[in-house]
Amino acid sequence: MPKDPFNSMSSVKKVIGIVSGKGGVGKSLVTSLVAAEMSRRGHKTAIMDADITGPSIPKMFGITEKAAGTDMGILPVDTPNGIRLMSVNLLLPDASSPVIWRGPVIAGVVKQFWTDVIWEDLDYMFIDMPPGTGDVPLTVFQSIPVDGIIIVSSPQELVEMIVEKAAGMAELMNIPILGLVENMSYVTCPDCGRQINIFGESKASKVAAKHGIETFARLPLVSEIASKCDEGAIEDVHQDELNPITDMLEKMM
Repeated sequence: MPKDPFNSMSSVKKVIGIVSGKGGVGKSLVTSLVAAEMSRRGHKTAIMDADITGPSIPKMFGITEKAAGTDMGILPVDTPNGIRLMSVNLLLPDASSPVIWRGPVIAGVVKQFWTDVIWEDLDYMFIDMPPGTGDVPLTVFQSIPVDGIIIVSSPQELVEMIVEKAAGMAELMNIPILGLVENMSYVTCPDCGRQINIFGESKASKVAAKHGIETFARLPLVSEIASKCDEGAIEDVHQDELNPITDMLEKMM
């Protein structure tokens, strides 16, 4: 199926979808952390917030200004470190207003984020998808030339079901699975440094192997990260545990 053309002034080398089979696993957090690290490595980076009914990306980066436009298209808003963002919250008069739209309207907005926004001279665009396998992921996979996806999961027993849903959809749409990130994998004891698996034993390596996913990372549960998100300072967070993912992305260029 032919993909939708982007704005004539846009240039995007790689498009990466961040997906999950369910909500609450930290998909937006992983999107933000990976984008911030790729930006620190000198790559021109952007995030398309495709979670229209639950947008959180602008808040995590401390962005309150609204997106502007010209006769040529909509202009994304830059974060303090130069990551370009587009989210429905950058278009609404009040960021706290609920988005009560039906699926086709939401899918249409996501398509416009690709066709109408001027994504100028980008190395990587990360698309923060809503959870599940509904209208928006389907629209993204059908309309946007996605180079691959990163699946986000958690350590609980249902992780395999989460990955199965996301992986199954990607395979049906012929989208490569680039990596797996297990979020909230453990906490580190501040006294002895021991890793404590508060949600059970990690399933990351087992699930990755089952689905032929060569690259995976395990992120700890760290309260300071939540504080940085609330402060809009996610760009200040460095997560060395994500190096396998970011190293893999760099090799795609």
